[in-house]
Amino acid sequence: MASSQGMRQENIGHVVFITAAAAIGGFLFGYDSSVINGAVTGIRKYFQVGPVQTGFVVAIALLGSAIGAWLAGGVADRWGRIRAMQLAAMLFAVSSIGQMLPFALWDLAFWRVLAGVAIGMASVIGPAYIAEVAPPAYRGRLGSFQQLAIVLGIAVSQLVNYVIARIAGGNVNNHLWGLQAWQWMLGACVVPALLYLLFASVIPESPRFLVAVGKTAQARKVLAEVEGEHADLDARVAEIHDVLKTEKRSTMRELRGPALGLLPIVWIGIGLSVFQQFVGINVIFYYSSELWQSVGINQSESLLWSFSTSVINIIGTFIAIALVDKIGRKPLLLIGSTGMTVSLATAAWAFSAARTAGGKVSLPDLQGAVALIAAHTYVLFFALSWGVVVWVLLGEMFPNRIRALALSVAASAQWLANWAITVSFPSLSAWNLPLTYVMYTIFAALSFVFVARWVKETKGRKLEEMG
Repeated sequence: MASSQGMRQENIGHVVFITAAAAIGGFLFGYDSSVINGAVTGIRKYFQVGPVQTGFVVAIALLGSAIGAWLAGGVADRWGRIRAMQLAAMLFAVSSIGQMLPFALWDLAFWRVLAGVAIGMASVIGPAYIAEVAPPAYRGRLGSFQQLAIVLGIAVSQLVNYVIARIAGGNVNNHLWGLQAWQWMLGACVVPALLYLLFASVIPESPRFLVAVGKTAQARKVLAEVEGEHADLDARVAEIHDVLKTEKRSTMRELRGPALGLLPIVWIGIGLSVFQQFVGINVIFYYSSELWQSVGINQSESLLWSFSTSVINIIGTFIAIALVDKIGRKPLLLIGSTGMTVSLATAAWAFSAARTAGGKVSLPDLQGAVALIAAHTYVLFFALSWGVVVWVLLGEMFPNRIRALALSVAASAQWLANWAITVSFPSLSAWNLPLTYVMYTIFAALSFVFVARWVKETKGRKLEEMG
């Protein structure tokens, strides 16, 4: 395969380095969106606020993400992919320091929005850059770096939270080097943010962007680095130039159709995005430390359990990457929906045994163990199916002429659905935690019906056949 692409081992190693460096944005995406998990209890006690205000502060970053995702394409097209990455890295760094040193709840919320903008930008720029730099023969595997980086970021954030809490004596409101432990949790993101800025400053610009702005000589140089000196560079530059010449920016008018104002395929993309969030997955990654405390686990140990779910998430992601091209997208989604439905229903049963004594919620030993197993099983089934496959489908399922715009609409729907679930969970769980999980169970069951009825298999089909 390498010889057919005119590639040598050093070219492959260079491409892997470039891809991994770009995927640090995905790592920050996962890290910054999940690090709040360990800080939720500390924020609630520090500012003495209830579940509504807590949910607002946690979820507001997701509105920033929707803004960042919307702006990222224009920034990347105007300034270049590298400049857009550097801007995202600086936003990550500045917002981390701001979140670390808030003087009021609204101040913390502002920095959370800024972090969200960085997350949204990273969610768009990373995959676009990797797709444009990766040689065709390796694009699928290199493209998976982004999703792998996201789940690694989630896992590392939980591990860092656990270590900080342990150093602080097991309580995130304990003081550590002049600040409370939860503040250090939010500030620690500045380290990977600066690494992202460093690596984004040493990797090459996308050859597609270089051709678009008339820097053909630089584009040839980058193509030689990533595809090998034996590649037909003149033909590759001409091919990129021809594609850019025939491309036109699609408009919302092209998404209009008979199904409630949109084309049916666009609604299917929106449905996939919304179901991915409405099954409640981010409740685990944003609030699991509080859930584990409700089953009688202390604060620092609850953060370790949160880390364990992130490890399961990574394992599930590897399973999905191994299977998605073998058994197909649709079967994986159906398997995931079935597993999530059963595990969520089991968790709902376990939490129905919760008892409150002395202001603390606890579960009997049996139900506590069942809740932990069910949560980990749920994360596994999500990760090996909906976590990876939805993004694969969204990149494949739309016709060429509307792919970019339809994908941005579906991704925006995903961020908004994520926000709705995240902002509502503290209030819903305070009202009735078992019924909240019943609600997520119903959505998981409906996701099975949705996929079985409306989602078409894309495995092995050319992109030109989609729609």
